[in-house]
Amino acid sequence: MLYQMVKFVAAPMAHVMWRPHISGGHHVPATGPAILAANHLAVIDSFLIPALLPRHVTFTAKSEYFSGNPVSQWFMRLGGSLPIDRESAGAAQAMLDSAAELLERGELFGIHPEGTRSPDGRLYRGKVGVAWLALKTGAPVLPVALSGTENVLPLGAKVPRFTKIGIKIGAPMTFEGDYKNARDRRRVTDEIMVEIQKLSGQEYVPAYASSVKAGMS
Repeated sequence: MLYQMVKFVAAPMAHVMWRPHISGGHHVPATGPAILAANHLAVIDSFLIPALLPRHVTFTAKSEYFSGNPVSQWFMRLGGSLPIDRESAGAAQAMLDSAAELLERGELFGIHPEGTRSPDGRLYRGKVGVAWLALKTGAPVLPVALSGTENVLPLGAKVPRFTKIGIKIGAPMTFEGDYKNARDRRRVTDEIMVEIQKLSGQEYVPAYASSVKAGMS
């Protein structure tokens, strides 16, 4: 109920402030499970997709978003995001288990395979959690490319800015393999990232964004 109330307010606000152009919306199934695997340019990414799609989408968001910038806290809590502690393997697995339960109930789940925001606008190597989910549940994966969201709430900004954003949703992808097999998880993740890159047009970097950020600091 709270989600629907928030969406009732958030969707018109998003259309006014950010004039979203959404393509490929017909790929989102009217019923049944699917995984939306999106690139990650800004804190607000995990809020925008649920706000702008007709079905309820539960997204992952790093736990810091729930305790840092008050604007990001507001967006994450109202959007019903699922927090994840990226430093804890146990917490990450607990999040994936919760996501699998959502998918098995026929819901939509959103995830950023890069694991963290791109430090420079390029697309980085995906982490294999998305493949674990796809192979374990059999849910189709919809590649999603966001654009312009990095201009909504740039680092250090306290108030969202007026700008224009884009959301491209690709055709559903299904996979064969064993979710317990590391090679299968890596293969599936890489295939998903290829499709996200085709939609986004971003330069691809075969390294984890978290490692690049660590090197910058």
